[in-house]
Amino acid sequence: MDKKQSWNLGYWLLASLLLLWLQALWQNTNQSEVVPYSAFEQALSDGRIADVTVNERTLTGRLKVAEGQKTVLVTARVEPDLAARLDKYQVPYTRVVESTWLKNLASWIVPSLVFFGLWFFLFRSFADKQGMGGFLSIGKSRAKIYVQTNTGVTFADVAGVDEARHELEEVVDFLKHPQEYGRLGAHIPKGVLLVGPPGTGKTLLAKAVAGEAGVPFFSISGSEFVEMFVGVGAARVRDLFEQARKMAPAIIFIDELDALGRARGAFPGLGGHDEKEQTLNQLLSEMDGFDSSVGLIILSATNRPEILDPALLRAGRFDRQVLVDRPDRKGRTDILKVHVRKIRLDAALNVEDVAALTPGFSGADLANLVNEATLVATRRKADQVTLPDFTAAVERIVAGLERKNRVLNPKEREAVAFHEMGHALVALAQPGADPVHKVSIIPRGIGALGYTIQRPTEDRYLMTRPELEQKIAVLMGGRAAEKLVFELLSTGAADDLAKATDMARDMVTRYGMDEGLGYVAFEPKRQQMLELPAGVLPQGSLVSEHTQQCIDDAIRAIVMAGFAQATAILQANRAVLERGARALLEKETVDEAAIRTLVTDLKRIDATGAAPTGANLPAGT
Repeated sequence: MDKKQSWNLGYWLLASLLLLWLQALWQNTNQSEVVPYSAFEQALSDGRIADVTVNERTLTGRLKVAEGQKTVLVTARVEPDLAARLDKYQVPYTRVVESTWLKNLASWIVPSLVFFGLWFFLFRSFADKQGMGGFLSIGKSRAKIYVQTNTGVTFADVAGVDEARHELEEVVDFLKHPQEYGRLGAHIPKGVLLVGPPGTGKTLLAKAVAGEAGVPFFSISGSEFVEMFVGVGAARVRDLFEQARKMAPAIIFIDELDALGRARGAFPGLGGHDEKEQTLNQLLSEMDGFDSSVGLIILSATNRPEILDPALLRAGRFDRQVLVDRPDRKGRTDILKVHVRKIRLDAALNVEDVAALTPGFSGADLANLVNEATLVATRRKADQVTLPDFTAAVERIVAGLERKNRVLNPKEREAVAFHEMGHALVALAQPGADPVHKVSIIPRGIGALGYTIQRPTEDRYLMTRPELEQKIAVLMGGRAAEKLVFELLSTGAADDLAKATDMARDMVTRYGMDEGLGYVAFEPKRQQMLELPAGVLPQGSLVSEHTQQCIDDAIRAIVMAGFAQATAILQANRAVLERGARALLEKETVDEAAIRTLVTDLKRIDATGAAPTGANLPAGT
């Protein structure tokens, strides 16, 4: 017997029982008659009643002889004393039984409703704060749905990532003309993975695709699939794809895919991940279960592709990966042109000069830079935003906020002045080094007592060993100036030493730049987009103790060679160092033009005269 037949049989049985109950009620109603109490007593006196049934409120008397269809008389009970008094007046009397079933029912239902209402309200508030949502929508997808008029983003709003944009233009063309791509039997990739550092415009690109194609755009973060209840994530994945199929052609955009697609079985020591793995398995199943010809495309973005599950990246799922990297100088110029449309810009300002100040900035950093520069101009009551405003904004972003309330004593100010001027002179004395843009001894940020800003003349993607040694020498210039002038060492060079050591370690362990150790990579580069500080990621030792000792000696030799080069430059230019430090103490900030006038007699020293480096050199060389 199937399920439908069993349901029909149940309905018939219920209907039969209801019919029998109504028939019994109707028969009982036809055979009984409600009479006044006086009539009931008269029937007793006349001997017409065979027996009486007494309950709490009524008296029921069964007639000896049926009177028509009536075989039972029913009356309400009356107190005996009251009945005796009423009998004297020989008038009919009866007692009306007030129906209180509604009141009794309300006395049970209303408190229950109030209790459950308060409980539901309090639990709903708690659930909303915890992000649990309602019970009825717990398995529903939380994807935000946009259409063409709501995204408000097109490819005209995207700049600096031309290669990625060209890749996604093909996706837009497919969504507009799917039949054209199937003409020769080709099919569009099911999934496109946008990979790149934070702030480079991955989400903006995805919205631009939806805005250009004019199709529904489902946007959801990977973390929104994961809940405290088991199975909710998989249910939301199913619901998301079901909604998207109904509105195809459409785009599903999953931001921060690494929150959902972490490799299964990774980091077993951190506990179980059954819920995340179920959600990931459901996503893999859904991506296999739809045909790309229907016009459903999945876009995802992540800045940690190295931790994604390999099953996500295989052909047939995310089979196209698009790199959205930090923009080059031309890209930064294009991005700045987009953002400066909304501000009052000085007509004499060249956006390329601002782009030259911002190597390594992402699109989000540049948007923040334009906003900070506008705020600087607003604070000084200016009518337009000028290049000095952008310079001040760069300093605030790179070095931190000025801390004018941090007052240094004269001895500390003098040490900071010589330290920063040591950086500047070592940079200026070496051919090919980046020019110095500004030197300041105004404290900024958390721990910076001063700063030196260098402005690269061009973007560099390849560095040679001499160029890296130059950078290390510039970093060691502050420590060299302190030791040369004061013959003391301070804590002010802590950050410089850490950067120089990391750079030397990369030269030895990653780039194979030490002849004594050979062209061997002892620490392969981890493919990560996040710029994590040193020490955050586990450093597993893959070399022997002897090799590790040689690596340590080589790193120390490179750093000390940089220190020796910086010391040699400053010794040869002691007078320039003194003059520059005094000017810095007087003005607190020296710009590029003032630096040129201070170093007219600077002696340039090439790094080729420095002591050679190697793994077998003793410490201190």
